Amino acid sequence: MENLSDIALVTQVAVMHNKRAFDQLVRKYQSPVRRFLLNLTLGNGALADDLAQDTFIKAYHHIGQFRAVASFQTWLFRIAYNTFYDYRRAAAAKTMSAVAYVGDYASVTADHRNEALDSELKTDIYRALSLLREEERTCVTLQMVDGLSIEQISRITGVGENTVKSHLRRGKDKVVTFLKNNGYD
Repeated sequence: MENLSDIALVTQVAVMHNKRAFDQLVRKYQSPVRRFLLNLTLGNGALADDLAQDTFIKAYHHIGQFRAVASFQTWLFRIAYNTFYDYRRAAAAKTMSAVAYVGDYASVTADHRNEALDSELKTDIYRALSLLREEERTCVTLQMVDGLSIEQISRITGVGENTVKSHLRRGKDKVVTFLKNNGYD
């Protein structure tokens, strides 16, 4: 039923250019998209906000391409996922090697963590997520934080369901091991 409401709003935006209908979609999905990007950026709130804004701008400009094969949420998360990876590719193109990028990225997010995170557990979770490969972190975040199914994660990431399951298993194992080694039961 909720998906039907999204389709009605998307139709209003695509056909009648109804900006209020798009505002309703933004209000509904702003927090989930930002949370997803916040986890991908390891807690960098400013970067997550910028990427979320870019995601919604892209969604608005391409809303006529939404075909309702998957839910609007899945389509929107795919745009967010691609926006994050476009950002990473652009950053890497600025002569930053992958290793240097991760090092710079971690030092930038440390300042944001001190301001934005209110608990030691959140800090440890972000540290655990930083140990994961990008694919693992994306899958773990989409399932554990956003509650998406393996099928939805597969559509968002563009990889097969068995690959998603492998990324989830390895990612969860690494997070659990890290947390156990840091005093969590």
